[in-house]
Amino acid sequence: MLIDGLQCGHFDRDVFNELRLADIGCVTVTCGFWEDTVESLDSLGRWRDLARENADLVGEARSATDIRAIVASGRTALLMGFQNSDLFQGRIRLVEMFAELGVRVVQLTYNNQNALGGSCYEEHDSGLARFGREVVREMNRAGMLVDLSHVGDRTTLDAIRHSEKPVAITHANPKRLFDHRRNKSDEVIRALSDQGGVIGCATYRNITGDDYCGSVEKWCEMVARTVDLAGIDHVAVGTDRSHNFVKRDYDWMRMGRWTRGVDLGASPPSRPGKAPPPDWLLQVRDIGKIEGGLAAVGFSQDEITALAHGNWLRLYAEVFGH
Repeated sequence: MLIDGLQCGHFDRDVFNELRLADIGCVTVTCGFWEDTVESLDSLGRWRDLARENADLVGEARSATDIRAIVASGRTALLMGFQNSDLFQGRIRLVEMFAELGVRVVQLTYNNQNALGGSCYEEHDSGLARFGREVVREMNRAGMLVDLSHVGDRTTLDAIRHSEKPVAITHANPKRLFDHRRNKSDEVIRALSDQGGVIGCATYRNITGDDYCGSVEKWCEMVARTVDLAGIDHVAVGTDRSHNFVKRDYDWMRMGRWTRGVDLGASPPSRPGKAPPPDWLLQVRDIGKIEGGLAAVGFSQDEITALAHGNWLRLYAEVFGH
């Protein structure tokens, strides 16, 4: 059984069937990027409808116990998440309210500076703002996981130090293995580990690189080198796999409403459109190859269990509750 720390896109019954074929026990889904409060509520409503319509394949989870029960029923658990904090719209009380609606994972910033702190793409990372400290504290209290994947390094370190509960980098890789602004420095990864957090290694080619995308064994070698940095208890899977995206979706994800120009997000100018999937991950069901790949590069069964789902489950229990 595998837990995927983040996927995005337009899920449908075909995707849910693929998740089952890959034996994915739980996945955090992206309910929004730049959406405001009302748009985020609409998104949650659509996700609830989708889960109800496919209740034989998936179920919404709000706790580690929910995840275990859904997995035991032969289905995939869905955790509701957002890749930005715009859903709160500057209102601290909305953190608790969205938690009550089932939101379990929120990234502090997406690709731009916001009221909480700096992003990985800003020239100067401001660090965690006063409002950001309040939101982190409120997320801790409400049982919501702080995600730092697209967050700038200074803001990330501030959030790790300020949070009273472990935090996550749900979908990124070590910068020393592939030098990209979306990836994380050794200092960040070690601080995350020291605080009890988890990094989910991504398969997104633009931040993983062609070499580590060449085979599942090569990607698992990257996981092994991440374990060397963070420790076996602090590394997991966060593929960042997208489903059924077209150009309009990529434009929204990268540019939202904040620019009239063109922004490529993590894409290099030589590859401005959709990044090709890893050579070994052409279908969603291929995620199921990961556990075999981990064994092939030398991980023991206990270590594979930790990487595949144990570390996420431990973190979820600490943050959401059992």
